[in-house]
Amino acid sequence: MTKTTRRSVLTAAAAMTAGGLTEVTPAAAQVAPKPIFPVPMVAIPIVGESSVFQVRRIYCIGRNYAAHAIERGSDPNREPPFFFQKPTDAIQNVAVGQVADHPYPSLTKNYHHEVELVAALKSGGTNIPADKALDHVYGYALGLDMTRRDLQNGMAAEKKPWEIGKSFDQAAVIGPIHPASKTGHFEKGAISLAINGTVKQSSDLSKMIWSVAEQIAKLSEAFELKAGDIIYSGTPENVGPVVKGDVLLCKLEGLPDMSIKIV
Repeated sequence: MTKTTRRSVLTAAAAMTAGGLTEVTPAAAQVAPKPIFPVPMVAIPIVGESSVFQVRRIYCIGRNYAAHAIERGSDPNREPPFFFQKPTDAIQNVAVGQVADHPYPSLTKNYHHEVELVAALKSGGTNIPADKALDHVYGYALGLDMTRRDLQNGMAAEKKPWEIGKSFDQAAVIGPIHPASKTGHFEKGAISLAINGTVKQSSDLSKMIWSVAEQIAKLSEAFELKAGDIIYSGTPENVGPVVKGDVLLCKLEGLPDMSIKIV
């Protein structure tokens, strides 16, 4: 009988490896996990690009214009920023030059418009300094934070979460994203919303209580922000109801108009 030495074992193993005869473990042989059904990717078109912006999370800031904070019953001089989220698949894309049909949602009899600047992030992190926050912005869009106001107010009156008033199908209307490399960053500029030709909301981005940079900094204290996150940066005063047949025209200085029809 030939005595087996450590050297002969190592030599044989090396030869098997060279010949592609290494043993495959059961774990390595397993097939990669496979979804049981497809879930569509939620994405926003990018102006001038064939690529799209894939959405990871939708953040919204509440009461970020002093006059709107007052009309909602809070003190803009004392209240720190607060945020809420909408589901990713609440996105409704609206192309430039299109008047998109927007369905009046279920359960509500007091459906409100809120026009907003939206910031789209290309990177993120935690505890981001405000003076570095805009480095994480890929681009900007014009958006509508649609709200079932009666449901929001009813839940708030009962001291319950009012997610049902903000988070529903097509509640996050948005135009295409414009890269910041082409538009620059938005710190001021007229923003407005008209219904059937009558202006309802009219303000300037400079009147935001918390700038986009400050919002990113504050959000990153509570969440790890990442590429694909978008932030609805707050709406001016004079939010109000819409009914079926209304045509909404949103304007933001420096971006194309966005329009929907309530159906």
